[in-house]
Amino acid sequence: MTKQHANWSPYDNNGGTCVAIAGADYCVIASDTRMSTGYSILTRDYSKIYKLADKCYMASSGFQADVKALQKHLNARHLIYQHQHGKQMSCPAMGQLLSNTLYYKRFFPYYSFNILGGLDNEGKGCVFTYDAVGSYERVGYSAQGSGSTLITPFLDNKLKSPSPLLLPAVDAVTPLSEAEAVDLVKTVFQGATERDIATGDRLEIVVLRADGVTQESMKLRED
Repeated sequence: MTKQHANWSPYDNNGGTCVAIAGADYCVIASDTRMSTGYSILTRDYSKIYKLADKCYMASSGFQADVKALQKHLNARHLIYQHQHGKQMSCPAMGQLLSNTLYYKRFFPYYSFNILGGLDNEGKGCVFTYDAVGSYERVGYSAQGSGSTLITPFLDNKLKSPSPLLLPAVDAVTPLSEAEAVDLVKTVFQGATERDIATGDRLEIVVLRADGVTQESMKLRED
């Protein structure tokens, strides 16, 4: 007679929050660096932002073992693409690849909640947001992870039109300048850190532009 381990699960949720904002000629991707399980902090310095191509970064929350497996798979597919085509994948092409990859695993999915951010072929900022099984959409901004329910309403209030008759509900590009987008990201993370125990320690911000990539960090609450 076999014992049934009712409480065992192949998944864990390591918390954390990711945000991305697309502008006319830039994309901001940000995440905190706390990795936790339940009420235990595993590390305070874990980056959730990953470079897939020169103009395409992914930020992922959820089960970080699955995130690592997903990153490894996308890297391998991108390497094959570069050998076959002699160039890197564009951000929209990588967005489709990530969708296909997640959908292929839909019956035993990667427990990861991803945002893809970068620049498209015209140099415009682009953000793709996903659910766990690959459904995705190009949006002007997105939040994923344990603090997303706190951050998304704030971003909606700042960036969505109050009337869908006047403007699209979500533009593919926000009207913010780069400095305004970075300041907004800092503000929303400071607010989320006050209310979400799985978000904190340090904020990483990556800004992609046609002329290169810049990174900065900011200290968050550590309790």
